Amino acid sequence: MSSPNPESADPQTPTSPSDPSSQNPNPVDPEPDQPDGESSNSGDGEEEQEEDDEEEECGFCLFMKAGGCKESFIAWEKCVDEAEKNGDDVAMKCTEVTAALKKCMEAHTDYYEPILRAEKAAQEEAIRELEKEKAPKDSEQNLESNEDLKKS
Repeated sequence: MSSPNPESADPQTPTSPSDPSSQNPNPVDPEPDQPDGESSNSGDGEEEQEEDDEEEECGFCLFMKAGGCKESFIAWEKCVDEAEKNGDDVAMKCTEVTAALKKCMEAHTDYYEPILRAEKAAQEEAIRELEKEKAPKDSEQNLESNEDLKKS
């Protein structure tokens, strides 16, 4: 028994190419025949309207925009793009929007926790690396100080 509604049809059964709702709007979709709920395109009207923009965006950007900090992320993204375009120092130019984005993410930890955790791990690793670089210099200075004390 088959249904005339292509959405309720077996997801493994191809639908007629003359039916526009069955045509894949993204010809390079890596998941072309996935059942509902597993496809990267949920069929949400708003998502379909923004589909052209999303095709060009990275997964990280899509993730950031899907959470509660979409506007803060867009402002940060624009600042970074503008700074890079003009040859400005991104860290200096975008300090305020970066701080606003981080504050927003911390207010929405339920969603952004994986990103915040990764950022914290990266900061800790950077500190460890700096300490490794600093340790030999401190040792050299201590050796020089000890040699100076022996000469006295």
